[in-house]
Amino acid sequence: MQHTDKIWPMYVSLKKVQVQTGRWTSVRWELEHMVPATQPKPDNAVLIPLELYKDQRGSYRINLDMNNPTLYIVCDELSDGTWIPAIISADQHVSAGCLESDTPVLNIPMPSAIACWIEAFITRHGEVEISAHRRKHVNRRKNEGPSANRPGNMQ
Repeated sequence: MQHTDKIWPMYVSLKKVQVQTGRWTSVRWELEHMVPATQPKPDNAVLIPLELYKDQRGSYRINLDMNNPTLYIVCDELSDGTWIPAIISADQHVSAGCLESDTPVLNIPMPSAIACWIEAFITRHGEVEISAHRRKHVNRRKNEGPSANRPGNMQ
């Protein structure tokens, strides 16, 4: 797998950390290594492509414009509780969808080299207009809609 304008292969490995909270001990998974595939492969690392898609440019822009851009590492959880990295994404909607289905996700700060690469991708393929969708059935200027206080309604 080679680095292109839309795919950046990475070696990713996780480590298991024991966390003590009061009297209770729990397990937490953290990123151990994330290096480009042009570097030597770390022990226990998995090759995962960070792939960019044109239809996710709006989400990438929102992520890059935040104070702390983030990468999301989606993991498969084995029956023994071990996490295996499966997908890397810069789209927070991918992360949210996985979390809603109880799929483990790690959030890590986005390296500046990846942020520049994503910025170049967005520039090359064009910006996507990001707009808030208004509810069409509500017209606040005319005081119309289901929550409008009209005569005869309880107030």
